[in-house]
Amino acid sequence: MKCLHINIRQAVFILLTFLTRMNMEDNLITHSKISNVEKEKSPTDNQQPKDLNCPSNVNCINLHEPCISCNVTTACRYGSRLNATCRVYEQISCKGPKEFTKEYTCQYCYQTEPWEHNCEQMANCNSVSSPRAIYTTNCTVKDEILCLGNRKFKKNVHCNWTGGYRWSTALALSITLGGFGADRFYLGHWQEGIGKLFSFGGMGVWTIIDVILISLHYLGPADGSLYI
Repeated sequence: MKCLHINIRQAVFILLTFLTRMNMEDNLITHSKISNVEKEKSPTDNQQPKDLNCPSNVNCINLHEPCISCNVTTACRYGSRLNATCRVYEQISCKGPKEFTKEYTCQYCYQTEPWEHNCEQMANCNSVSSPRAIYTTNCTVKDEILCLGNRKFKKNVHCNWTGGYRWSTALALSITLGGFGADRFYLGHWQEGIGKLFSFGGMGVWTIIDVILISLHYLGPADGSLYI
């Protein structure tokens, strides 16, 4: 009886050991499959953007985004000057070493200066209002500028567009033909132009006032744009 009890305990122990090993092997297989899937999905250094429109037969160091990849870091002090290691993508043909350093300022792309990015200009907004109108538009950092974060961002900018009206032309018309409302017609102020025409420039007073207003850029195009 005692011997039978020992055999049962040994059988249970062997069964538990077998089940434990099977469970461990299943976990290893599952972990291996997950790792392979993650490895396939994770980006690698060999992955490169497609449809690059980059110049050929130029010095590699003269290439900019998106033809190169640079390792800028956020672990820096704002405004400090740093060096980033840049690498030209393999499919791009250029002269010289494909790995080099570029200097950049520690700042996010939306913090770049106005001359370092381009913004979409909005037409038909009031550029001569006081205060000047503000609108939100899409901006993109210039290719030669290195910065942190997204290179495309939204920004509030002042209305600053032109409809093609020249200040010199408006002033010349105001001086020579202002008594007939030519300056007002040119700038799109049709009602004032008609009134000025039939009143002979307000007997000269209106003409003088418009010359002063146009010379000071106070009187502008009716569409709210700026002079060229």
